[in-house]
Amino acid sequence: MNNYLEIRRFRDDQIIWVSRNHFQLNQLHDEIITSVITLSIQQIAERYGPIPCPFTFFMMGSAGRFEQSLWSDQDHGIIYQKQGTEINEYFLALGKEISKGLQIAGYVYCEGGVMASNPLWCKSISQWRQQLDNWLLDSSWELIRQLLIFIDGRSLYGDASFLESLKMEVYHTIHKENLLKKLLSNTLHLKKGIGILGQILVETHGHHSGSLNIKEKALFPYVNAIRLLAIKENIFETSTLSRLEKLPEFELSTIKRKLYTQQFLKLLNIRLSLAKPDNYENSHYISIVSLSKKQKEEVKEILKNGAALYRYVRNLVEKEDI
Repeated sequence: MNNYLEIRRFRDDQIIWVSRNHFQLNQLHDEIITSVITLSIQQIAERYGPIPCPFTFFMMGSAGRFEQSLWSDQDHGIIYQKQGTEINEYFLALGKEISKGLQIAGYVYCEGGVMASNPLWCKSISQWRQQLDNWLLDSSWELIRQLLIFIDGRSLYGDASFLESLKMEVYHTIHKENLLKKLLSNTLHLKKGIGILGQILVETHGHHSGSLNIKEKALFPYVNAIRLLAIKENIFETSTLSRLEKLPEFELSTIKRKLYTQQFLKLLNIRLSLAKPDNYENSHYISIVSLSKKQKEEVKEILKNGAALYRYVRNLVEKEDI
């Protein structure tokens, strides 16, 4: 494909065929994003010369966890091997080109600026090491949030060992400095999906009134809880399903792992089949009135199990800290 609009047309042509299959859909997203990266590298090489050193481009957020829906925003970064003013400028230009290409191809810009076009997320490996050390040392709410975003990083292009080595160092420091409870405190304010009378809690005003925010109320309890267990057990996989599979029996029993795997998979499929697929924001909501009685019961079960899982992990981390 010769330009970003061609990649966008390819996306629009292909996505309908995988719109009901979570795994095929995310493989397609990877293919599209890789095509954008490849084209961006060519564009930058024509302007500024060949790539000055090895690097890796990595995805974060739902893309890093292989959990994208039909629409997704951008969450990504770059780690490169060598340092220097010209090298820094080169990779920042590449990050900006990739961000622009992804936007044209159908991936909206990240509102929080978590993109390789931002110097915060585009650094040499030594600069990254220093920044991660600062985040861990400071461990304020905002910096811990950025650290958790980084931990969900998955290399999509280039030398994956750059990201892997940094993650190993981060995990080592978390355990050495007993920071797991700090990570927990960053995810404590989850929005409840079930009310005291057992009802599904929907948005009460605005454009999505009467709809359930499945991202915040359904997905996040599973994602945040399993990420914490993965860090606790030095599991480097990024998808929630892969992390669940790797957890040891003493941390979460086989029966519980099977239950949460089934519930999370069902949740991903419900999002694909019931959320409005017309844009990024709408893909996070499902209208409760459009659900059958059976579907409502399934959603309630998913919400209850997600909340129970999160409470279990919270209690586990708090107890261990004591």
